[in-house]
Amino acid sequence: MRPTAPIVPPSNIQGNALIVVIAIMAFLACLTLGAVSMVRSTAASWESQISREITIQIKPDDNLDMEKALNQARDLALTFVGTKTGQILDDAATARLLEPWLGTNLDLKELPVPRLVVITIDENHPPDFEAMRALLENTIPQAFLDDHRTWVDRLVSMAHTTVMIGTGILLLVFTAMVLTVIFATRGALSGNRHIVEVLHFVGAESSFVATEFQKHFLKISLKGSAAGSALAALFFALAGLLQSRTLATPETDQATALFGTFSVGVLGYLGILATMIVIALLTTLTARLTVMRTIYEIDLLRSDPARSDGVPN
Repeated sequence: MRPTAPIVPPSNIQGNALIVVIAIMAFLACLTLGAVSMVRSTAASWESQISREITIQIKPDDNLDMEKALNQARDLALTFVGTKTGQILDDAATARLLEPWLGTNLDLKELPVPRLVVITIDENHPPDFEAMRALLENTIPQAFLDDHRTWVDRLVSMAHTTVMIGTGILLLVFTAMVLTVIFATRGALSGNRHIVEVLHFVGAESSFVATEFQKHFLKISLKGSAAGSALAALFFALAGLLQSRTLATPETDQATALFGTFSVGVLGYLGILATMIVIALLTTLTARLTVMRTIYEIDLLRSDPARSDGVPN
């Protein structure tokens, strides 16, 4: 026996409200996923850039021939396997590095500013940093080798922390959505309880009733998750477009340096699509399990005359 009309009304106030809630949850989930992807990509870019170079700092000293020490430090570093090129930063380049803190028109001869030698290394086969550091210290006591390991470790730690925080937020969003769907499903069952009981009494399997509710909530979840995911994709697209049109401004440069570009790329949009599908499936599964559980409780109530009559055991 099949009903001539759906058990659950195809459109009502509760259904429309649930669509809005699912859309908000999908938007927040996709926004979190995109933000985590951007931070991880930026951290990986920073790590790659830092890992390609090491720096030799030479502190000025009254008894030190700085130019000779710079050339000697560069030549010593290039003798190690795993190094590629070496560049001595001249006074102009050093002054540009200090401009954000000390301003322009610096006279480095009047300031005890260390001079730098930048050594490019092979990321896959780096040199022996400890041996290089020891050789430099023995040959040029004023030299200090900075292999940027501390910064790399901090970047890796930051990326892992960001992923953990993002995962936690996603779990909270999904949990809130599941609870919302459970309450909405129970509300729909409560409003149509007499129909469910009659169908179940005349022989309708619980799986049939659950499938009817499942279809209803699948349509709702698809509408809501599609709307929220589309808004998130549009947000990232507009943010990337706005960023590309405001390049070379201080605000955009700072945002780009900290967070990278606001473009999530093809994988990011595929992740948004996958999030939409996961939300739809999770909503549908939650609705089905809730209906099955409720019908099971109805069966228990019918099998217990004392509970069905309202008499305590």
